[in-house]
Amino acid sequence: PMATAAPPPPSGMEVIDLGTYSAFAQRHHRSRDIAREIEALRRLAHVFATNPQHILNELVPISMVLCAADAAGITLEEVTPANIAQFRWIATAGSYAPYVGSVLPRDFSPCGTCLFRGQPQLFRVSRLYLDTIGVDAPPVTDGLLIPWHVDHTRGTLWVIANQSPSLFDSQDYRVLQSLADFAAIAVRHQSQQHKLTQQAAANAAAHMANQLAHRINNPLQSLMNTIFLASQGGTDADVFGGLAGEEDRK
Repeated sequence: PMATAAPPPPSGMEVIDLGTYSAFAQRHHRSRDIAREIEALRRLAHVFATNPQHILNELVPISMVLCAADAAGITLEEVTPANIAQFRWIATAGSYAPYVGSVLPRDFSPCGTCLFRGQPQLFRVSRLYLDTIGVDAPPVTDGLLIPWHVDHTRGTLWVIANQSPSLFDSQDYRVLQSLADFAAIAVRHQSQQHKLTQQAAANAAAHMANQLAHRINNPLQSLMNTIFLASQGGTDADVFGGLAGEEDRK
C-alpha cells in the first residue's frame, strides 16, 4: 500500500533527515578522547558478556560519554490494549534521567518521525514542545536519533545537547549506529528472558497442579468409595469402615 504522509509536527519540534541534510556532514569534528572511548566500549562489552540484563542501563551513559552529550536514552515503541501506539523511554541518563519510564504519543514525537522515515534524524525541540508533552526538562538544541528494530519490536537510540546548536558530527553518527545494534540485541535478550521466565512460571504452576492432584487423589478416591458403598446399600459400618481403612493407609 502507498505510504501516507507523516503527520505535521506540533510547534516547537524540528526533525531533519540526515540523508538529505548536507550541512551535517560538513560539521567540524571535535577532538576525541580515544583512550576514554576504548575504555567505555570495553566496559560495555564486559557488561554484555557478564550481566546482559543490565546492558540498556549501561549503554545509555556510555552513549553520553562517546558523544559528549548532555543526555541520552532508548525509546521503545509499544501498543496499548486500546490499540494506541506510543513510545516509552526505557532507559535514560543525564539531564533526562528523571523521565525514565515516561510515555510519549507515537504521532507527535521526534521518535515517531524517525521510525516513520526509517532513517537517522537530527532534531531539536523547544520549551513549547516540552510543555506540550508535559516534560519539565531543558530544550534540545541538538539531537541525534538512530532507529533500531529487532523482530517485531522497534525503537530509537538518542543523544541530545542542551546548550550547543551543533554538538554532534558524523563520527557521533557512526558511533551511535553501532550502539543501536547493541540496543536491539539487548532488547531481544530481555524479551527472550521474559518469555523464558513466563515459561518457567507456567512449568512451575503445572508442577504444583500435579502435586496438588496427587495430594487430593487419595481422599477423593476414599470419598468415591464411600459414595459407591452407599449407593450399593452398604451399611454404616461398611461405609465408616472404608473411611477408617483409608485413614489407616494415609
